[in-house]
Amino acid sequence: MSLFDKILIANRGEIAVRIIRSCKELGIRTVAIYSNVDRRSLHVLMADEAFSLGSPSPEKSYLNIEKILQIAKKADVDAIHPGYGFLSQNPRFVRRCEEEGITFIGPPARVHEFSGDKLNAKLFLKSKGVPVIPGSSKEVKDVDQALEEAEKLGYPVMIKPRFGGGGVGMKVCHNAEELKDSMRVCLELARSAFGYEALYIEKFYPHAKHIEVQILADSAGNVIHMYERECSIQRRFQKLIEEAPSPSLRDDLRALVTTLALRVAKAIGYVNAGTVEFLYVPNEERFFFMELNSRIQVEHPVTEMLVGVDIVKEQIKIAAGMELELDQSDITANGHAIEARIYAEDPYNGFLPSPGTIDCYLPPRGPGIRVDDWVYTGAQISEYYDPLIAKLIVWDRDRSKAIARMRRALEEFVIEGVKTNIPFHMAVMSDERFVSGKYDTRYVDELLLKGLPYSIRRLSLPVAPHERPAPQVIPMPNITWKLSGRLLSLEED
Repeated sequence: MSLFDKILIANRGEIAVRIIRSCKELGIRTVAIYSNVDRRSLHVLMADEAFSLGSPSPEKSYLNIEKILQIAKKADVDAIHPGYGFLSQNPRFVRRCEEEGITFIGPPARVHEFSGDKLNAKLFLKSKGVPVIPGSSKEVKDVDQALEEAEKLGYPVMIKPRFGGGGVGMKVCHNAEELKDSMRVCLELARSAFGYEALYIEKFYPHAKHIEVQILADSAGNVIHMYERECSIQRRFQKLIEEAPSPSLRDDLRALVTTLALRVAKAIGYVNAGTVEFLYVPNEERFFFMELNSRIQVEHPVTEMLVGVDIVKEQIKIAAGMELELDQSDITANGHAIEARIYAEDPYNGFLPSPGTIDCYLPPRGPGIRVDDWVYTGAQISEYYDPLIAKLIVWDRDRSKAIARMRRALEEFVIEGVKTNIPFHMAVMSDERFVSGKYDTRYVDELLLKGLPYSIRRLSLPVAPHERPAPQVIPMPNITWKLSGRLLSLEED
């Protein structure tokens, strides 16, 4: 069975660039889409073709199903890769692709529908013998219901939207008063973000860790895992640093959580790449299923560095109808990998976004270092989208060496013109609790209470900013010509 001739990437930023690279290595032509503010983004430069979506508003651009499909038909693509976020877990988009005869590179619509309904997914898997976090067995729509469920569980509890993800609309409540106040906010967030005003209540474990397992499954029923990632370094339920393997798990616990992940995948007939997420309670040595992410994860490079498998290529092969060429015995965890998400935000001012122009961009290099990014000197960080600039991933033979390599890479990373969270990452890599591996999901809040150090050593360029030459918006002449010509032809269209 042959692979696709041409794939449209229905996304932007670093994940679009990353998908294009894998497609090029497979000999597949690529089509980029871009909003007005992304017209000179790196994914537009790299793709074989590029089409404008117009308005930068996500609803009118990267979430506009009909416009994306119109472009896909005009470009005569065989398949669409959604990346993560935007339409990556939208079952309606998957069904529309099928109706138009375009392959969706990801799980089928039924899987997205299953994973999107967090409460029903949890109840179904509980019936299949998968341990789940204790919580309400039905949706909660008012304060009285919430108080009743919380009394059964005992405080603290967490409110979660029935449909949703990404940490949106989740609140921890330590008593009835907090629960009353939070319910109103969470109901509104659930309605505005996910279109459905319903929540559920779960027991909250303050000293827990976030462990997730990467899986691959084909249409013939073959399923493998690629070990676990530790994702407990979070702020407001958003992951900031991930590592693999987890420093918290013995081999027997690792075997247990990966077995549970495979059980989940087989129970629902999973297809393509996905991540099964668990809450791990160290003092009880127990895992609880949290959710299934039916897409490629932001942090997938950590696993790629650990096991040496290109997950995007595997996604494409599975979507083309190929069976997995890998057996579980082929997957070996080698060394240790860490990823730091580099955002345009100010860690000394509540992590507020810092949109603007990147005046100088110099990513770190050297053995065991990978940078997944989408910017260059002169690139614009827009206020319309998530301010992720890059993902810095390092690998070394063991965890202590990987941490040392990450410190060095962060010191070398030069980004000027916008504020970044690099000082936060440097503080974490030098913090005794992180280095020991004995941290949990409360770690970031506790670290920030101590305050970030201001005297963090960083590499700085020897030339003062006012003495530097003006930044070149497009650094490579051949690509400048390519992009300019393409934009002109599209605009004439």
